Amino acid sequence: MPIFILNINNKKHTVEVAEGTSLLWVLREHLGLTGTKYSCGIAQCGACTVHVDGTPMKACVLPVDNFADGQNITTIEGLSPHSDHPVLKAWIKAQVPQCGYCQSGQIMQAVALLNENPNPTREAIKAGMNGVLCRCGTYLRIIEAIELAASTPKQES
Repeated sequence: MPIFILNINNKKHTVEVAEGTSLLWVLREHLGLTGTKYSCGIAQCGACTVHVDGTPMKACVLPVDNFADGQNITTIEGLSPHSDHPVLKAWIKAQVPQCGYCQSGQIMQAVALLNENPNPTREAIKAGMNGVLCRCGTYLRIIEAIELAASTPKQES
């Protein structure tokens, strides 16, 4: 089997898996990064959303072979090592999760949305979050959390 070197959460990981293995299975089964969830397996629900070079992508349909060039992959575990990301704080304050299964995908999509548009309208939030499904229907709380994160003053680096 081929060996792949992946840059995940700013760390190099070496994995030996069959060509065509999905990034999702590499993350979950080979690296123990189980925050990224498996749900539909066809990139329709968004529970498996990760960032690849800052762009949200569905890990369930991404072959590991696509990541041999050192792309930076960020999972929910790597989003905020100290759990102090404004979106995470807003998620807690707005009490978004119900069952919680889709939440890592929701959060990763919300972060990408706010990185692209720091002050989205409610309509822009709905459009930007459209690709991540919540079976519990916590959409109003998701919108509230994103609005809250957008209104949080940004800290200077």
